[in-house]
Amino acid sequence: MNKALLAALILGISIVGLSIGSTVPILALRLYQAGASNNQIGLMSALPAAGMMLSAFLVNTLCQRFTRRQIYLLCFSLCALSVAALEVPGTGLYSLGLARISMGLGAGLIIILGETWVNEMAEDATRGRLVAVYTTCFTFFQLLGPGLVSLLGTEGPAVLAIVSIGYAVAIAVVWLILPQEDAPSPHAESRTFSVLGFIRIAPALCVGILFFAFFDSMVLSLFPVYAAGHGYSIKLAALMVTIILLGDTAFQFPLGWLSDKLGRPGIYLGCGIISLLIGLGLPMLMQTPGLLWPSLVILGAVAGGIYTLAIVLIGESFSGPDLVTANASAGLLWGIGSLLGPLLSGAAMSSGSYGLPLTLSAAAAIVVVFALSLVRQGQFKAAQ
Repeated sequence: MNKALLAALILGISIVGLSIGSTVPILALRLYQAGASNNQIGLMSALPAAGMMLSAFLVNTLCQRFTRRQIYLLCFSLCALSVAALEVPGTGLYSLGLARISMGLGAGLIIILGETWVNEMAEDATRGRLVAVYTTCFTFFQLLGPGLVSLLGTEGPAVLAIVSIGYAVAIAVVWLILPQEDAPSPHAESRTFSVLGFIRIAPALCVGILFFAFFDSMVLSLFPVYAAGHGYSIKLAALMVTIILLGDTAFQFPLGWLSDKLGRPGIYLGCGIISLLIGLGLPMLMQTPGLLWPSLVILGAVAGGIYTLAIVLIGESFSGPDLVTANASAGLLWGIGSLLGPLLSGAAMSSGSYGLPLTLSAAAAIVVVFALSLVRQGQFKAAQ
């Protein structure tokens, strides 16, 4: 295994996580202070997800024309420019919108190619642990973003300057370490299914990716509102989101290790069942703080585990151009889930106090149903 290349890929995804985690709250708070409407703020917050969805349809075409090193350099440069645009005085909403779509496009391509590259490098016996390290670094640095904003504030350029320096370091590392392939990516060869066709081929994995993106965006946007509605202070409600994300960050490697040792479909199913049980028990847990806080840690862990294991199972099942297409489909589903999370949860919460836990439980139940089919497929193959 090329450890220098792996370190470069991890550094790159970490900077992307920091960038997403810091620019979303900075822009939202700046627009709020400038008197923008809730609809305008919501639209700007959703545009990176739209850019990521666009990246899913462009990645195969780009792989036919450029090397992966060239795509990485272009994407990191695009993301750096989109961050710099947030500091340009007098930038209008249309220009900001273009910058946010560009951020999502560049970040989406980096995520798709990075997950593909890491899965290609991994040996099957340790795939769960290696992918878990990669996804954990992304989540950890995404978690650092709001922390930097709360520490340094939104007014000055300090936070975005740190992110920009990170992108400069990432570009330098990519330039020095990523291999200079003589020809476009080896994934330029023909693929056997399309981005949308992957949904038909691997529905159980698609549901898991969709679930986690849905969960992630729902937790960031509406869980604090749900907690505040149950009598918790704003600070405690915000802390709950941090605790959920910490659970996600801390437990991906142990879950990856378990999946390598005990079987991935079974752990995938177990994560779905625990997510369902906590979702159903959330109204009771909100009244029992002693049980609530550890449950939030576990919820973050198993929800993140669903995504990590879906990416691991993709790497186990596909290779070559199909692996790129599968990860591109994952990027598309991530964008869809990120858009649906706040919309569906917000609508459900408007209809009653049980709206959020019911939405979470319904999403987890779908994962469980499809994960059961995955486990049965594994048992059937083992019996043959």
